[in-house]
Amino acid sequence: MKKTEITYDGFPKRLDIFLTETGENFSRSYARRLIEEGIATVNGAVKKPAYVLNEGDKIVLAIPGAGKSQEGFENFVLYEDKAIIAISKPAGLAVHPNAANWEVNPQAALLGDPTLVSMIFTARPAMAKGGIERLGLVHRLDRDTSGLMLLAKTLEAQDALKADFKDRLVEKTYLGAVSGIPERKGIIDAPIGRASGFKKIKVWEYGRDALTEYKIKEKGRDCALLEIHPKTGRTNQIRIHLAHIEHPIMGDKLYGGPPAGRMLLHSFSLLFTHPVTGKPMKLEAPLPEDFKKAWKEVKGKPAKTAK
Repeated sequence: MKKTEITYDGFPKRLDIFLTETGENFSRSYARRLIEEGIATVNGAVKKPAYVLNEGDKIVLAIPGAGKSQEGFENFVLYEDKAIIAISKPAGLAVHPNAANWEVNPQAALLGDPTLVSMIFTARPAMAKGGIERLGLVHRLDRDTSGLMLLAKTLEAQDALKADFKDRLVEKTYLGAVSGIPERKGIIDAPIGRASGFKKIKVWEYGRDALTEYKIKEKGRDCALLEIHPKTGRTNQIRIHLAHIEHPIMGDKLYGGPPAGRMLLHSFSLLFTHPVTGKPMKLEAPLPEDFKKAWKEVKGKPAKTAK
């Protein structure tokens, strides 16, 4: 825990304004959150953001540390060198907080539930100080998707990897279990976007181009395990495309997948050019035990449509 104590000696001023002016890139909303959650106290008591500070007031700012986050992060690391880190993210772990303030003040990532970036902040503190944007993120996975992610440790590596992802030079392979048994292999070419009046992203004729290829690896009773290659990188692309052809990912509540022990989608491998050496690299994240267990449970059962 990082603890800062300040004795106020200025003219009367609101507590939230004082924290915004005093903290490192503290936004007004972030300052309010610190106060409302009792992380910033005055004279040992929790105050409201509008509390007016007077000379002699003692402000204590106690930003929580990561606890066991550093240990957990080390367990996720698959590969690391001076330029990049490859990790295997577990299902259920969000990549970053919903509030955007962590992008300008990485310390904000320590508030709330643990995320991948809160673990990076404590496990690799140099990445929060080296001018790297978004703590090295170059792509992301949904909270309930497990598997391989790349992180950059230098600004140069981040710029190179971001460009390669944007230019579709990174070959991505996922494994996903779907309801029903589709054609042995297929290509889904359908634009994705958020139509006016709809809360979720979906296939939409005015959306952005999106292309996904797949082939069956294993068949269950009324389901199939697919090897999936997204050729574009739209948000929720795999989940949306497979639901569009009426074979949703099992355990995907948002897009109508039947019940499963977890959402059965896993980022299995990435083939890319190393941003420093220029050599091709292929990294893999083996299927985790919770995926194997959930697939074993569903593949012998008749599928049920999610309500």
